[in-house]
Amino acid sequence: MEYAILVYPLVFLYGILIGSFLNVCIYRIPKHESIVTVPSHCMSCGYGLKWYDLVPVFSWLCLRGRCRKCKAPISVQYPLIEAANGMLWLLIIFLRGLSVEGILYCLLASALLVLSIIDFRTYEIPFGINVFIAVLGLVRLFTDLKHWYLYVTGFFLVSGIFLLVLWVTKGRGIGGGDVKLMAAAGLLLGAPKIFLAMLIGCLIAVVVHPLRMKLSGEGHSLAFGPYLAAGILLSALAGEPVIVWYLSFY
Repeated sequence: MEYAILVYPLVFLYGILIGSFLNVCIYRIPKHESIVTVPSHCMSCGYGLKWYDLVPVFSWLCLRGRCRKCKAPISVQYPLIEAANGMLWLLIIFLRGLSVEGILYCLLASALLVLSIIDFRTYEIPFGINVFIAVLGLVRLFTDLKHWYLYVTGFFLVSGIFLLVLWVTKGRGIGGGDVKLMAAAGLLLGAPKIFLAMLIGCLIAVVVHPLRMKLSGEGHSLAFGPYLAAGILLSALAGEPVIVWYLSFY
């Protein structure tokens, strides 16, 4: 109980702070703008934001969703991403504890959040995010060298399948970013979990995407990244019992 009282509020706090940075990434990466050197500013009037304008969630609420200077609306995406990242970090640490795996999965969740929104909007998965996930995978590999073969196999397993689909369909069936994502995530999760992640992601896409098209009236273009991201995170956090259950039949 004392552990929870001390740790969980800090985890949520760090989560929403990182969530604020994720908003910067979501807006700037597709525009190829620096996410480090350019100070935070109002997207409408260019007003340089002060520290008290940047308090995650609470600043947006206090300003009632408007710029302090020009009163232009500030997207509700800002507090939603911040709060979502905080809740994800809280859930992951609750399930995995303050372990190497728990921390890596928190960073993975943040990367997947950014990736999903950018891919949903642009139909592109930024290469840098895949590199970041691959670095997490390398850290995981070197902290669990006893099972190195699972992570190495995970790197090639689903990405190899996707690469074959990419070649056969000449890019119409799947994108290169999806191939790289599953390679990087496979290095982090290992072979069994990344295969399960693929199955979950495909299942979610089959169910959700037709409903989206019907309700929104949009075309048939599919941003596969958000569905794969959901599969990756679900497999990372809840994959073991599913895999154990499946293997119990053999």
